[in-house]
Amino acid sequence: MAFELACLDHAPGSLIAPVALALSAFAIRDEAPSDIDAREALLDDAFGPARFLKTCQRLRDGSAPAPGLALVATNDDGALIGTVRLWPARAGGRDALLLGPLAVAASSRSLGIGRALIEESLARAVELGHRAVLLVGDAPYYARFGFERRFTERLTMPGPVERARFLGLELVAGALEGVRGRVIPAARPAVDLPRAA
Repeated sequence: MAFELACLDHAPGSLIAPVALALSAFAIRDEAPSDIDAREALLDDAFGPARFLKTCQRLRDGSAPAPGLALVATNDDGALIGTVRLWPARAGGRDALLLGPLAVAASSRSLGIGRALIEESLARAVELGHRAVLLVGDAPYYARFGFERRFTERLTMPGPVERARFLGLELVAGALEGVRGRVIPAARPAVDLPRAA
């Protein structure tokens, strides 16, 4: 999917709708094995080595992203400038996805790349039949995509998180209704383990 002078924006009543926004061209595509080094360098720049200590990383360790939900953004030269992955998880006994990490190269921020990556990944998750997405992140930023704290009030993570940053989104109405319990990794074969810090 290529974006040039347009990308996706959340609109009431629909998951995504096009709007003019981006100031430069970029493309979103499936992550490829050849992207691993560039992705890891981007994540190191964005989060540093402490990213391996985060609670969400415990849910990702030893597993692979959900099929079709590991995306990258590239610039006109083909350089990787953004990444997002969604991971299979179980939330209080229900299937869900865990979004993250999302990162955009410092030189490419404020161009709508992060927004486009999230909206493309959510649209694909809907197409693939997923029902709910969880994340730990900046509530004001993720609210524009429909993420809310109310969906995670009775869920716990396998380690410490700031409760105000633990958010959920129902891709299907009622998918997180009444859910309670611990968020755990869903069983998936390991194929792409992060390198040691």
